[in-house]
Amino acid sequence: MKVVEQIKQPIGDEMELFERKFRDSMSSKVALLNRITHYIVNRKGKQMRPMFVFLTAKMVSGGMVNERTYRGAAVIELIHTATLVHDDVVDDSNRRRGFFSVNALWKNKIAVLVGDFLLSKGLLLSIDNNDFDLLKIISVAVREMSEGELLQIEKARRLDITEDIYYEIIRQKTATLIAACCSLGACAVNPEDAEVVERMRKFGELIGMAFQIKDDLFDYTDDAIGKPTGIDIKEQKMTLPLIYALNHCSSKEKSWVINSVKNHNKDKKRVREVIQFVKDKNGLAYAEQKMVQFQQEALLLLENFPQSPYKEALTLMVNYVIERKK
Repeated sequence: MKVVEQIKQPIGDEMELFERKFRDSMSSKVALLNRITHYIVNRKGKQMRPMFVFLTAKMVSGGMVNERTYRGAAVIELIHTATLVHDDVVDDSNRRRGFFSVNALWKNKIAVLVGDFLLSKGLLLSIDNNDFDLLKIISVAVREMSEGELLQIEKARRLDITEDIYYEIIRQKTATLIAACCSLGACAVNPEDAEVVERMRKFGELIGMAFQIKDDLFDYTDDAIGKPTGIDIKEQKMTLPLIYALNHCSSKEKSWVINSVKNHNKDKKRVREVIQFVKDKNGLAYAEQKMVQFQQEALLLLENFPQSPYKEALTLMVNYVIERKK
């Protein structure tokens, strides 16, 4: 059995019901919108975010979920989908998970409006049901994701990112949404227990950090993944392997790398040379070590919960995040 199927096993029924509820939460009176949201739903990914919500909820409550859990998972997925649609516009990207992106098929203006529609649907789903505690968790995540993206853009112009700034960028850009999934899962079933909600938020954040570092490592390997090798260098994104290499080389080498990333990022041979340079300077080994550190810290936070299929599935999920091939 595939790992993702194994992770889904203890929440199979919930995920099935969630799919139906999620479809309903996207409905609109505008035919064009329904056509586009139908297209989006039919090309969904692994749905890791709702899985985090349900597994966390069931682990902290001894196997319980409620209507709030379903709404929380739907809101997270609506917001996540909205950010992906907007991201494709920002990045001028024509593909998403091997299919055409919304902006490629319906143009940027419609894609931006669809993203806005999904965002408002998510917020209203919380407001209409008085889930203000869940709404706060999600709104903080949306704010941080926007700030993280802008911080990355600001720093990419100068390529002066330190390791600490890099962690702050990925914490906001990637980890904050997974943190929201886990704190939301706990809060949906157990809103009074602030300590558990915070512990699960931290757990999600650490997983998100490990997840993003794994993504950065893909840029340096030829594994069969969704993005081609060297794409981060072409987009002038400063990732952990590169930052480490730049901090451990001579000023002459540093000038060469920065010049390569800034002015020769379309030159395939030069990009390959930069990738080799990062490998030679142990940038990959260092990033891997950091990724495992975040993963181990996350697993420690699960230790005090009693053994259950949900805890096992979350542990499996944590390991899958850093062992995945795409």
